[in-house]
Amino acid sequence: MTPQEQDTARINDLMKFLDRSPVNFLAAEEITKRLDAAGFERLDPAAKWDLTAGGRYYITQNQTAVMAFITGTDGPAAGYKIISAHSDSPGFRIKPSAQMTGEGGMVRLNTEVYGGPILYTWFDRPLSVAGRVVLRSEDVLHPRCVNMRIERPLLTIPHLAIHFNRAVNEGNPLSKQKDMLPVIGIVKDELQRDNILLHLIADELGVEIGEIMDFDLSLYDTTPACRLGLNNEFLTSGRIDDLSMVHAALTALLDSSDSRMTRVMAIFDNEETGSGTKQGAASPLLADLISRITLCTGGTEEDRQRAIARSFMISADNAHGLHPNYVEKQDPTNHPLLGGGPVIKINANCKYMTDADSAAVFAGICEKAGVPYQYFVNHSDVAGGSTLGNILTSQIPLRGVDMGAAIWAMHSVRETASADDHAYIVRAFTTFYDC
Repeated sequence: MTPQEQDTARINDLMKFLDRSPVNFLAAEEITKRLDAAGFERLDPAAKWDLTAGGRYYITQNQTAVMAFITGTDGPAAGYKIISAHSDSPGFRIKPSAQMTGEGGMVRLNTEVYGGPILYTWFDRPLSVAGRVVLRSEDVLHPRCVNMRIERPLLTIPHLAIHFNRAVNEGNPLSKQKDMLPVIGIVKDELQRDNILLHLIADELGVEIGEIMDFDLSLYDTTPACRLGLNNEFLTSGRIDDLSMVHAALTALLDSSDSRMTRVMAIFDNEETGSGTKQGAASPLLADLISRITLCTGGTEEDRQRAIARSFMISADNAHGLHPNYVEKQDPTNHPLLGGGPVIKINANCKYMTDADSAAVFAGICEKAGVPYQYFVNHSDVAGGSTLGNILTSQIPLRGVDMGAAIWAMHSVRETASADDHAYIVRAFTTFYDC
């Protein structure tokens, strides 16, 4: 396979990954399926671990965070090469007792906004439902959890016609509770008027309604990922932020071959809501994993500290590409372009973990991989967000860089990225793990 054919295969695989990962639970499931196929051993956090040099392992947390690692051969003090990303994307979660039946049997579902989506991009789309369902079990402390996805288009959030709101194109304030409720259908059978969602779940899973105890279900756009542009240079899909970085990290881990230092892929959840959960970057999940790997490979607390001092982390979360219609929104001298390569993200107020040292390291990795790189700095009049890097380094004193791919329409139901950039980033990540 030529390098160009390999890049095309990776981009096509990214689109498959995005289509199979409509929500965080399904993204984690797809990751673990690929790890299983590559010979990784799933570890039970409650069991004793027996790790060997060069061994391939992973753990999960709450079915949405995945920590995979390949232990190094140079001992517990050799250090860690870490790539972190997150599995969640902004959208809508379905509330308990969600059914809202109106005139003529028209049924809507009551939802709550998750994170910071661009609300109006969700209108008039073919939507469906995916996530986790919790079922009864004999052990009350450990109910049975199963993932679920209804593949067919099931819902839509209809926009109000322009005839009822002539000023809609002049600005359209939206109520999350009133305007954004999805319609699931018209129910005329009196027997189906109650618990229509529970009936759907039971039918999909082949269980009795009485077995369903709770659920974590979200809406998703059923439109598949695709390429577009004069030369197919763009890729458009939901959840590019941040599943494209998850896919790049996973691909690089599976493709890498270095065995000296321990390679880690840390996929967290709930970045879009601040990371303050047991599966988020603000938890001790990664710090505890590093400590446990050190101890289970015969190391000491001093070895752990020595390893951290020798380690480096790439915090991979996407960046804002220069928008051709809004050039003025970007910094005048540091504005990344789609197709221009990985983006090193810098913030004077430490919203990112990048400093000159770590930026130089990542730039050197890109040069060694033969890919271009560029920089993002906020326009000084525009406040920016933060990501995983600075949260993780408040717990672990790692050297590291925040970076991502330049994309358009971040947090839209459908975002746009450069196909070339994804291929560049996979190369850079693989080089990082191998250097």
